[in-house]
Amino acid sequence: MPRRVAICAVAQIKNEPDIWYKRFQGMVLDCVEQILKQTGVTFDLKKGIRNVVTCSDDVFDARTISDNALTDVVGAHYRGEEKMAQDGINGLGYAMACILSGHDEVVLLAGHCKESQSESRRMCTNLAFDPFYCRPLGMDFTNVNALQARAYMAQSGIQEEHLAKIVVRSRKNGARNPYARENRMVTETEVMKSPMLSDPVRELHHYPVTDWAVAFLLSSEERAREFTDRPVWITGFGSCMDTYFLGDKDLTSNFSLKKAAEKAYRMAGIKDPRRDLNLFELNDAVAYQLPMWAEGIGLCEEGNGGRWIDAGWMEKHAVNLSGGMLNGNPVMIGGLARAAEAVLQLRGEAGSRQADGIRRALAHGTTGAAGQHQAVVILEK
Repeated sequence: MPRRVAICAVAQIKNEPDIWYKRFQGMVLDCVEQILKQTGVTFDLKKGIRNVVTCSDDVFDARTISDNALTDVVGAHYRGEEKMAQDGINGLGYAMACILSGHDEVVLLAGHCKESQSESRRMCTNLAFDPFYCRPLGMDFTNVNALQARAYMAQSGIQEEHLAKIVVRSRKNGARNPYARENRMVTETEVMKSPMLSDPVRELHHYPVTDWAVAFLLSSEERAREFTDRPVWITGFGSCMDTYFLGDKDLTSNFSLKKAAEKAYRMAGIKDPRRDLNLFELNDAVAYQLPMWAEGIGLCEEGNGGRWIDAGWMEKHAVNLSGGMLNGNPVMIGGLARAAEAVLQLRGEAGSRQADGIRRALAHGTTGAAGQHQAVVILEK
């Protein structure tokens, strides 16, 4: 039987619109110190943390080789450190691979992003596009996601009313999460009347500017009980990248998410996600993505996103009890927020939002325009 990898601890700060009073190094240090306190782990090269995985972004950190600024903070000046520059949930897969390969026994994973530092997130995400053909057109994650939203809404019967329900529910769930960004409660009418960002995506359909940091401690199965009596096991992981140029892909196909989910399900022995999983944390940066990603992971029949919402399946399937990325998590580490919530739910530490009978959970991360890159992690009690 393959060795299992344990998540022994998770630590996070509160999501905020502007952490002006602290540099990102201080944000990460708060999380690392919490990990050390929770677990008693050390940086001893023989018995403690020997390798570190970090998630950062050069553009949002306003510097090249942005992980270099974190070396001392994460204790990596005398050991290995690897940077994860896609969605941070891939860092869980990276750390898992380090442990399963036998290269490491204990790995620290830390991620951060301060979106408030940039003048415009849209200018930042414009840099993700080809500099000759796409960047000069002003493409960014918002307007390209809007193209996908229009196509998906037509295919799956999603109306403005459905998007409004998703937003209202996200903020209500977020209000029960002490780590979530604090947002005012809104009505469905307010959502449908909010300013248009890029048709059909309205201002309240889109996640707000957010700063945040998080850290995880992972270990081999043999070492897990040294650090916790409630390990959460990573039993499945899959990732997939769709084609780069927008015109080369079907915006509604969910190609990369389907492939990522298939890999994760096969590894974890999941036959039917609706039956075998109890909790779903989907990385919904924009409201339309919640039902679209639900279709991609097999939680909802393809083309039935609107009916899935009308039938109340968001609640029945325990989807995004954290509030989701839509309530406010920064780009690059939204997937780590999903994994952090899944760990808390599996450990029974989710407070007033705790769901009953959670034994297997799915955490999902995505980055790039129109869901270009997707990753899925299966976590078990």
